Amino acid sequence: MSAIDTAAPPLRLFGKRCLITGGSRNLGRALCVAFAKAGAKVAFTYHKQDADADITRQLVQQAGADVLVFKGSVTDVEHARATVNDIVKAWGGLDVLVNNAGVMQILPVALLDEADWDKMIDTNLKGAYIFSREVLRPMIRAKQGHILNIGSIAGERIVDSPIHYAAAKAGLQGLTRALAKEVGRYGIAVNNLSAGLLAAGLGQQAPQHHRDEYIINCPLGRLGSLEEVAAFATWLVSDENSFMSGARLAFDGGL
Repeated sequence: MSAIDTAAPPLRLFGKRCLITGGSRNLGRALCVAFAKAGAKVAFTYHKQDADADITRQLVQQAGADVLVFKGSVTDVEHARATVNDIVKAWGGLDVLVNNAGVMQILPVALLDEADWDKMIDTNLKGAYIFSREVLRPMIRAKQGHILNIGSIAGERIVDSPIHYAAAKAGLQGLTRALAKEVGRYGIAVNNLSAGLLAAGLGQQAPQHHRDEYIINCPLGRLGSLEEVAAFATWLVSDENSFMSGARLAFDGGL
């Protein structure tokens, strides 16, 4: 199979001030780099991995973009508030939020503890609510903005996924639709990029037989890549995407 050129058109996000949660590794890193190459200023959060965060920071700088880095949990309200305030203070506003931070855990319901459930819902769903609430203040003042939630086909389709992960991603789609209706009057769009199984990132945690089954049932006959998702996300939060809100965009190879 020939290589796919997923580079974003030059300056598609020129001057956009973007915040990506969970940006130190995997899809978060791919998003940061793609946005930087498209001309954005890039801020990202991460939780624990200092070395990984530093690699992302360097890659964003190499792409010629301004970068701000914030360490903390997306479930921490004070971290979210301080992060947004610092970005607004440094850059004068905030145009884009990508709620990307998430965790994956493969467990059958019989072995699922309440603590496992709480961590999954808190990180994958509550974190998106917390950061969305905080960015709405500067976005409403500016009468414009875009919030992109990184979802999963596990949220709406019958696939072999852990129930707490599927529940969190289904909740994220509900959040997307409801928030889009509430804040559309302020010129703020909210969408959900629902990715299929990817060849890297959280997809690597899936058992090999699940990955094989996905490829067999996927009309395009392969897993997706981080770079493909990031390239699509770049367009989704750009001014070219001017009349879409409350949508769930399936990016799954036609499954």
